[in-house]
Amino acid sequence: MSQRQVLQVFEQYQRARSQFAQAVADFAARPQSIDTLRSAGVVCLLRPLLLDVVPSIRQTAALALGRLADYDVELAEAVVKAGILPQLICSLPEENRYYKKAAAFVLRAIAKHSPQLAQAIVQSGALGMLVICLEDFDPGVKEGASWAFGYIARHNPELSQAVVDAGAVPLLVLCIQEPEIALKRIAASTLSDISKHSPELAQTVVAAGAIAYLAQMIPNPDAKLKRQVLSALSQIAKHSVDLAELVVEAEIFPVVLTCLKDSDEYVKKNGATLIREIAKHTPELSQLIVNSGGVAAVIDCIGSCRGTVRLPGIMTLGYVAAHSENLSMAVIVSKGIPPLCVCLIEEHEDHIKAAAAWALGQIGRHTAEHARHVAVANVLPTLLDIFVDTCSSEDLKVKAKKALKNILQKCTYLPALEPLLHEAPPSIMKYIIGQYSKVLPHDSKARRLFVTTGGLKKVQEIQAEPGSLLQEYINTINNCYPEEIVRYYSPGYSEMLLERVENYQPVL
Repeated sequence: MSQRQVLQVFEQYQRARSQFAQAVADFAARPQSIDTLRSAGVVCLLRPLLLDVVPSIRQTAALALGRLADYDVELAEAVVKAGILPQLICSLPEENRYYKKAAAFVLRAIAKHSPQLAQAIVQSGALGMLVICLEDFDPGVKEGASWAFGYIARHNPELSQAVVDAGAVPLLVLCIQEPEIALKRIAASTLSDISKHSPELAQTVVAAGAIAYLAQMIPNPDAKLKRQVLSALSQIAKHSVDLAELVVEAEIFPVVLTCLKDSDEYVKKNGATLIREIAKHTPELSQLIVNSGGVAAVIDCIGSCRGTVRLPGIMTLGYVAAHSENLSMAVIVSKGIPPLCVCLIEEHEDHIKAAAAWALGQIGRHTAEHARHVAVANVLPTLLDIFVDTCSSEDLKVKAKKALKNILQKCTYLPALEPLLHEAPPSIMKYIIGQYSKVLPHDSKARRLFVTTGGLKKVQEIQAEPGSLLQEYINTINNCYPEEIVRYYSPGYSEMLLERVENYQPVL
């Protein structure tokens, strides 16, 4: 047998391995082929190809495994149980960029499914190899590694800490400074995933100098990059006053307000979320937002969008208004109440309505003047309708009741209370009667109006527990009128008069 014939056998074997790996990779990209591949034991057949002498076969086998693991959690678990992870990463530093990208894809595809699978990657020692990939010259390799780190870190604080301990954060901060937009996006997203879990993890990202570089990218024209940058800054700012102040010191105002006018809905939402996470901490930070024109910009944003994009803006107004009378008045003066009323009526999602109800409650809870501004916008009947509606979720009912209570306890504007007097359930009625009992003793015009609109008659119909606060309020109101007027409007008084007429013996 000639040398050529011997070599031909090896060439055929190599070609067959290459064709097999390529075919499986192609099939793995088609969902309809997955079950057939699974039942054929494809994972175990691909495993030896990761150690193949031919680089292109190793790379294609890794790609096929990545696509399989990406498809569902069962296949991802099969890849881990087959002991593939040590083989995948054993020679990673010496491999070419194509293999490194494919290996990072496998790790990402496994990690995305669950914390347990991500933990298996950590235990296999893969993080050290991914750090080597982050130091690679090729932007695609760095991108793949950043992505894998993000999928590991997003699950929980422990996995995020493992990513930090591997030394990934300073390298990710270098990645956001690279010229490639795709790499910037993924690195910013990963920094966001690390920061979100705890103040300590966020502090690690801050210590690596991330804030300044992230803040510089807010004006970037790429919408997907802006989404990730705003998200990362939000996840840092949310944890504490100190971290929020560091974000503000990076001079994000007023440039971040331009994001609220962006054509991309997610940029709008993430921009409003960042402002919300800063506003919630202290009156001083909220005042800074007001001074930079932030409240007016948020109000415009709420008016220009629909659905969940509105939610962070709605909550921002609530947080700003909650801090103090002056900040609440700033929301009122900026015409913040009408868009919140629109959200109560327009929105279909209960959690958005609940946020709007909460925000209106925060605006109206400070003084009689604040409550009047909310009341004249016809908010109270809407809140009452939501509260008594059987279709409203439990959380929405709680928020609507709390908002009504907050506003009613300060509201002395009787024309807004009058419609509620005839419709409110007992749990709300006591607050309405309470306000009447404060105003009527000092206002003769209001006392007259209370009689002519049927208010006094309604009060006599209320069944209150003897000695209760509600009974005290009713007594206070009744004491504002002559006894015969109160008696005249009491239930059964007309029947009693008729009975007296019937029993009356005329004097002839």
